[in-house]
Amino acid sequence: MKTVADLPRPVFPEDYSTRVGQFLAECYEIHGPIFARNLDGTELVYLVGPEANRFVLLENRAAFSHDLGWTPIMGEIMGKGLLNMDGAPHDAQRKMMNPAFTQDYMDRYLPIMNRVIDRYVSSWLEQGTVNVYEEARKITFDVAAEALVGFSDQTEIDEFRRLFTQLLMGNGEDTTQEQAFQTAMTTKDTISKMLLEQIEQRRSSPTDDVLGMLVRARDGSGNALSDGQLLGHTNILLVAGHETSTSLSAWLLCLLAQNPDYTARIRAELTAVLGDKDPHLEGVKQLKVLGYALSEAERLYPPVANAPRGTVQDFEFNGFHIPAGTRVIYSIAASHQLPHIWQNPASFDPDRFAPPREEDKKNQFALVGFGGGPRVCIGMNFATVEMKAMIAQILRRFDLTLEPGFKPYQVYFGATGMPFGGIQLRVSARA
Repeated sequence: MKTVADLPRPVFPEDYSTRVGQFLAECYEIHGPIFARNLDGTELVYLVGPEANRFVLLENRAAFSHDLGWTPIMGEIMGKGLLNMDGAPHDAQRKMMNPAFTQDYMDRYLPIMNRVIDRYVSSWLEQGTVNVYEEARKITFDVAAEALVGFSDQTEIDEFRRLFTQLLMGNGEDTTQEQAFQTAMTTKDTISKMLLEQIEQRRSSPTDDVLGMLVRARDGSGNALSDGQLLGHTNILLVAGHETSTSLSAWLLCLLAQNPDYTARIRAELTAVLGDKDPHLEGVKQLKVLGYALSEAERLYPPVANAPRGTVQDFEFNGFHIPAGTRVIYSIAASHQLPHIWQNPASFDPDRFAPPREEDKKNQFALVGFGGGPRVCIGMNFATVEMKAMIAQILRRFDLTLEPGFKPYQVYFGATGMPFGGIQLRVSARA
């Protein structure tokens, strides 16, 4: 049996961070679904393709640790949430949250989503040119802060968003690692204080939002979650609850601005399904043409390009024996660029998801922007409804074109990707 030492070792190019999916898909075509690199002294084993995704996410998932994969990247500052928990504790605490993320429960969130979306996009016409990536971040974070955590005062939400963005991205002023660490710890303490006030309110006045459910939840011995556990879950929910939706909605708006024919088809569907009404749950479920475009944005620009795992058991894949303790990456972005799955994978073609083509159904694990298997992203329904509502409101009001001379591209500096320099679109009233 071959070992890690025998794995192919492609040379990663200098521009790797801007073409992660394309490069790793090329490696798949040359070397097969498993290869390795040494990055700063750490051995990383890459698993690529639908069968690799199935192996990690379903068939052999007990061998792979989310905690050992994600926590070293995120650090301890966020605490532990569903993203970086393993085993029985994860399963029990996910079960507590499941009711708040079912599709039917989205009826409770849509009025909040519609109101927040309207508040921000109402000023776009006056601005003329809009960075839709930054605007989408404001929308999705405010929705998460209100719908999931219960913030209601806009001034408080604005400050909470500012602090959380600073925690994730720094303040732009620190010049040393020590300064950055001190800023992060101070910011974390301020955020924790704000969240603990929300937690205490839930204890005295129960609610049926996600935080309220977590505060009321009890384990098999009747014990409640500690403040530390509640803070960890809330922090992770806020990150996951806005990061994916921010990226995908902004990229979809960018793609639609460059593909007016498909935009016209979405508008025709919006008119047929919603008329002049605000997006509502039954209508959102029927927006198939918009849904195909959203899936195509997920395929082309997955917010997470490469998902990390630690290994807690030896495993064998494609003729190689990989020992426990190895860091593993399953590449979402590369799986979305494989030409034997996707016809002309670099092109924007939402109809690849529509009957009769349905390229994603060639393999259950071909499209994995939200993960897959038993631990598929718990917030997928929430994100999908929110993004459909956002795109619907925007397309019904505005015509969008790419700012002349601006060439957006995705860059992956860390665990998640972002459009370098944002996405600048010109906004005009619908003709």
